[in-house]
Amino acid sequence: MLIVIARAPAARLRDIAAACHVSERTAQNIVTDLEQAGYLSRERAGRRTRYILCLDGTLRHPADAHVPVRALLEQFTHHDSKR
Repeated sequence: MLIVIARAPAARLRDIAAACHVSERTAQNIVTDLEQAGYLSRERAGRRTRYILCLDGTLRHPADAHVPVRALLEQFTHHDSKR
């Protein structure tokens, strides 16, 4: 879900859910979990929500705790910017 949000931070939750092949309710729960864990924050702009990723943190799992979120997302979004 972080990758989808990194590619389109202004995407609607419905679109994020569709891209991840999950229900909107599941997407909402995951986004809430990501926000509570400090991976992202939400900013309201009228009726829309923009997601702001917190790229300076590290992954939670002990085996991956040395991996910065920024490095992980760059692996999956780096090529998108060249299109």
